[in-house]
Amino acid sequence: MEFYTILRQFADSWVLLGLFSFFIGVVFWVFRPGSKSTYEDTANIPFRHDDKPATAKESGK
Repeated sequence: MEFYTILRQFADSWVLLGLFSFFIGVVFWVFRPGSKSTYEDTANIPFRHDDKPATAKESGK
């Protein structure tokens, strides 16, 4: 067998399984209990200073 064929078969089986496992792990990490507040805070970043501009202290300058 050629080296390319061996790598191709390996990629089609084990690498695919590894990437699928990584994807499932990321999905579980994102939807784990207790992460809701973190993602809500991140989602509201554009709306934090809707009423007034951020002060120098709040903006990190």
